[in-house]
Order: sequence, then C-alpha cells, then structure tokens
Amino acid sequence: MFDPEYTVHPAPSAQDPEAQAHSRWFLAYTKPRFESVAQVNLQQQGFEVYLPLYKKFKKTETGSVSVFEPMFPRYIFFRPSRPSQSITTVRSTKGVNNLVRFGFEPAVMPDNVLQLIRELEQSRNQVSVQEASPFKTGQRVRLKHNALNNMQGLIQSVGAKRVAVLLEIMGRPSVVQVEHHQLEVD
Repeated sequence: MFDPEYTVHPAPSAQDPEAQAHSRWFLAYTKPRFESVAQVNLQQQGFEVYLPLYKKFKKTETGSVSVFEPMFPRYIFFRPSRPSQSITTVRSTKGVNNLVRFGFEPAVMPDNVLQLIRELEQSRNQVSVQEASPFKTGQRVRLKHNALNNMQGLIQSVGAKRVAVLLEIMGRPSVVQVEHHQLEVD
C-alpha cells in the first residue's frame, strides 16, 4: 500500500522556512561497490553520512562468518553538517556517480524513514547464525544430494557450521550432521 509518509520526496523549495529549519537527508548514487569510498570522501568534505549495513553470513571452510554489506547497494545518505554547506560538490566526490533527483530537485529522505532503517539495521546486525538460518528445530527438510535419493528428515539442532538431521536409514533412526547448503525445506 502506498504511504506518502514513508516515500522519498523532492527537496522543499528554498522559500519554505520550516523545511530549512529541519535537517534534510539527501541520497547519492555511488559507483558499483564504492559505497565505502564515497562515505569516507563525503565525511572528509564535512558531510554527515549514513551507509546502512546488514549482517550476512558467508560460508567458509571453518564455518559461517558474518560480513557486513550495504543494505541498499550503490546508495548512500548524506546531509550538510552546517546550513551554509552546498551539496553541489557531492556529484564530483570520489565514489559518487550522481545525486538522486526528481526532475531538477534532489530527493530528500524524511528523518522518520531513516530512523526506521537504523532500527532495522540494528536489529538485523544482532542476529546469530542460528536465528538467520531458514532452518528451525523440528522442521521437515530434504537432503539435496542425489546419492541420498532426496531423503527427508527432521531437524534436531542448528549450528553455525552444520545442521543435525534425524533420518531413517535402513529402518533405523540416525542423526546425520550436514552443512546448511545441503538442505532444503520440504
């Protein structure tokens, strides 16, 4: 459902004193994978910068490790740190491709939307591997491996490296430890 309170709006005109009294967040479109470069360079120019990150788990030989990636790839929020600071320099900042605009007006992000993004980022970044896993204890799953003939089982426990699955093998219950990527929800 469309809710105008949570959408990006064009910047209010310079004649609007109420809009100027509030701090406004703008949106820059970065070069591919240059969000951090843009962040550093905008901060060096005196802008307040916000790059929302989310925790993602990657599989390694030693198990899952957490990494942080941009929540909105190629986008970064910024605002002037003082009223007299111009945003025109942002376009030529290393790492930035362009400003996000509606016609000729730069897009403005409402503070309440940024606050919601910050809250989401904070809650997501406190999640453990077990909480982020699509697998839960007691859930029915199927082994992906063809040699096991797509065998079905029940999850007994979920760990950072492996999932314990109860299978019926040759008429007997057996718990087997498998990696996350070897399972799918049945």
